[in-house]
Amino acid sequence: MSTFAGSPRVQKGALIGLDPFNPLAGVTIFQYNPETLTRTLTPQTGGAQGGATAAPGDPLRLTAPPVETLKFDIVLDATDQLEKADGTTVEYGVLPQLAALEMLLYPKSAYVIANEALLLAGVIEVIPPAAPLTVLVFGAHRVLPVRLTDFSITEELHDPGLNPIHAKVSLGVRVLNYRDLGLISPGGGLFMAHQVVKEVLATKTGITNTASVLSSLGI
Repeated sequence: MSTFAGSPRVQKGALIGLDPFNPLAGVTIFQYNPETLTRTLTPQTGGAQGGATAAPGDPLRLTAPPVETLKFDIVLDATDQLEKADGTTVEYGVLPQLAALEMLLYPKSAYVIANEALLLAGVIEVIPPAAPLTVLVFGAHRVLPVRLTDFSITEELHDPGLNPIHAKVSLGVRVLNYRDLGLISPGGGLFMAHQVVKEVLATKTGITNTASVLSSLGI
């Protein structure tokens, strides 16, 4: 892909699964950043739900951060690696990259086997294994703990061994906040840092003289 001389180096987005037992297994750096990213924020307010009338004053009470969801597509392509005869790509195509993303949804096989052994040994209650904390990195100002909610893979090209060499992954994620994770947890602290950054950014709108602005609006 051609670029203009002197064009700035674009940061890469990534999805990172923070697994304390295998920290590097869940790092997926986007080969190409998403062209679009759709964000939806649903406010969490006080008062009655489902359209019922809220008590006076309740509609202005924020009970929690908004529920934020994001949707975006990422593209995986093996063309450049195949041209360089990269051994892993020649043998597997983009299957390793797809597997790294998919493993964010799978319980670790070691936990599954261990829990089955505990059940066979007579343990009455076995706690399901927790998924790794997934972090979406989309620039320095957006590092977010998330949970994958939608995951769709379209394999568009295959090699002679039927390994995908070009694929599009459509992802939907829900941002996890300190109400979900606990404020003192790593994920809760990460979200709070993100909110503080957002509060700072909100002061950089360029509006300095509020009275003058309101006057120009006829208020």
